[in-house]
Order: sequence, then structure tokens, then C-alpha cells
Amino acid sequence: MIRSKLKEIADSRGLSIRQIATGADIHFEIARRMYNGTMERYPRDMLDKLCEFLGVEVRDLLERRKESPPVD
Repeated sequence: MIRSKLKEIADSRGLSIRQIATGADIHFEIARRMYNGTMERYPRDMLDKLCEFLGVEVRDLLERRKESPPVD
């Protein structure tokens, strides 16, 4: 599973979702979904804008977590 780390980055820098959306020039709703971890798709242009605004790389913004196998 791919997980966004935008919340951790934003919280550590004291940035609001509105500030991120405005600074990265992306829609508020997209920034909110990314922040809350509810994005299903990550458009390349949005990732590029976020990375540029935050001064990070994609690997700093997203992480892959292995899902636990279901318990019977």
C-alpha cells in the first residue's frame, strides 16, 4: 500500500492544508486528500508541485507499506 507522508511533513513545519494548496498551486481538496491519506491516485504533476514547494523528493512524500495478511 502506498501512503502519503504529507501530514507528517506539514505538521513538522507548521503548515496548514490551505497553505500547502496555495503554495504548491494545487486544489485544496487534493491537498486535503493527500494530507488525510485518502488519495487513490497520485498525479505526477501534483507530486511535482508538492515536491517543489516543500523542497523534498517523491520518496520523502510517499512510502510503501506492506499490508498484513488477513487473519482467519
